[in-house]
Amino acid sequence: MTRPPLDLSLYLVTDTRLCGTLGVPATVSAAVAAGVSVVQLRDPAAGDAELVTLGRAVARALAGTGVPLVVNDAVHLVEAIGAQGAHVGQGDTDPREARARLGHAAYLGLSVQTTDHVEAARGADVDYLGVGPVFAQTTKPDGAEPGGLERLARIVTLSPVPCVAIGGIGLEQAAQVRATDAAGIAVVSAICGQQDVASATRALRAAWDNAGARA
Repeated sequence: MTRPPLDLSLYLVTDTRLCGTLGVPATVSAAVAAGVSVVQLRDPAAGDAELVTLGRAVARALAGTGVPLVVNDAVHLVEAIGAQGAHVGQGDTDPREARARLGHAAYLGLSVQTTDHVEAARGADVDYLGVGPVFAQTTKPDGAEPGGLERLARIVTLSPVPCVAIGGIGLEQAAQVRATDAAGIAVVSAICGQQDVASATRALRAAWDNAGARA
């Protein structure tokens, strides 16, 4: 693998509806300036052309920051957007097909919910696993049932690649997740739609960093 490792510590998944009038690019700019380390562009309601337009605006917002942009599911749009990779779920493009399409220079993440998913992903050449939902969440109506911290810890132990936890994670849960040795936390509503995006991001950044300092 020639790709430099990702800093998964604070991973933002965008939600166009929640970002509201501030918009996704401005939300991303504020969040990255306050400590987000990876951005995933996610808008399942957008068509291809709309997603490319939005993605290019987010890519411009990230230019020069060193923070990578990955695109949820739409592997075929990564190059058009100018993103650095993709993230696929269990019901999306098979990760081996996604890797073949992306090539070996791009990042690729995979959502998992169970230890069986981890075993099935071995050899798929993914950079990280997104594990969740860990806690109850409201931003993804078709999401799986929460697996809890115990399942997260098992998956982290079994996984051959770093794991980022997602689902219902806020300030209170950040330290609990860090105790499982996960590589980071992925959030949606804890940043998107917050009245002060920068302040909310800094608080999450501090919660994660402080939990590591106490470990």
